Amino acid sequence: MLKHVLTILDLLDDPRVDGERVAAHLRGLAGEATRQIGIDVTRVEGDKGHTDFVTVRVPGSAGRAGGGDARTLGVIGRLGGIGARPERIGYVSDGDGATAALATAAKVVEMYARGDRLRGDVIIGTHICAWAPTRPHEPVPFMDSPVDMGVMNDNEVLPEMEAIVSIDTTKGNRVINHRGIAISPTVRQGYILPVAPDLVSVYETVCGEPAQVFPLSTQDITPYANGLYHINSILQPAVAAQVPVVGVALTAVTAVAGSATGASHEVDIALAARYALEVAKGFGDGSLSFCDEAEFAALTRLYGDATHLQGVGNA
Repeated sequence: MLKHVLTILDLLDDPRVDGERVAAHLRGLAGEATRQIGIDVTRVEGDKGHTDFVTVRVPGSAGRAGGGDARTLGVIGRLGGIGARPERIGYVSDGDGATAALATAAKVVEMYARGDRLRGDVIIGTHICAWAPTRPHEPVPFMDSPVDMGVMNDNEVLPEMEAIVSIDTTKGNRVINHRGIAISPTVRQGYILPVAPDLVSVYETVCGEPAQVFPLSTQDITPYANGLYHINSILQPAVAAQVPVVGVALTAVTAVAGSATGASHEVDIALAARYALEVAKGFGDGSLSFCDEAEFAALTRLYGDATHLQGVGNA
C-alpha cells in the first residue's frame, strides 16, 4: 500500500494535475480489466473555481453489480483541495483524504487485475483540485473548496453504497492528540451510535495498537450549511446517506492547519488506506458490521426518526 501512497502523492503534488491524469494512472493499473472496472471523472464548476470528481467502481466476485448478494462498501476521500495555489505552493495536509482513498482504489484495482478479487463491490470517490481556496477556522485555518458540501455529497455519496468509510485529514483541533489514524463512532440517520467492535478489531490488526476513537458532537453530523461549528467535513457523507458511516481521521499530536504544506506523513496515509481495504474485505464477505442492526431498530422505536438532523433546520 505504501508504494501506491507514494505514487499517488507524487501524482497529486503537481499544479497541473486533474482528474483525468489520476484516472489514466488507475486505468494503467487495471490493464486488461479496465472494461470491468468503472473509472469516471466529472468536472464541476463552482464560484471559486472547479474540481474533478473521480469515481472508481471495482466489482466483487459476488457483488451487487454482477447480480450477487455481497454488500457494497463506499470509500470517500474527503477534503477541500489538494493544493492552495496560488496562496501556498505544493501539496497541502488537507489532501491526505484524497491520497488515502486513491491509494485504496489503486490497490483494489491492482488486486482485481491480478485475479485477487474481493467478494463485495467497492466504490471509491474523491475529488481533485490543486487550486483550492482557504478559509478561517479555529484553532487553525482550513482548506475551502470550489464547490459546496451539497455538490460533494451529490457526487460522492452514491445510492449503491451500503456503508461508508469517510477518510479525512483531522489535524486542525486540540481534542485528538494522537499521531496516526483514529476512527469515529458509527453515524446513521442522525444518530451517533456506539463504536463498532468489528471496526475496533480492524484498527487493532492494521495499526498494531489500541484503537484511537475521536469524539463527535451532534453539530459534527449536521450539514455545513447550518452555520454551526464542525470539527471538519469528515462526517458530512452521513448527512446525505441513510446507511452507516464511519470516519477515518488522519491525526496529529498538535493542531496542524489543513492548508499547511510539508505536513503529510506517508505511513499514516497508508494506515488509513489499509484500514479501508480491510473493512472492504470484511463488509463484503459479511463478517464485519458497522452497527448492531437490532439495537438500531430498538433505538429508533424508542426515540423516533432523527433524520431531521441531516437537514439545515431553520438556518
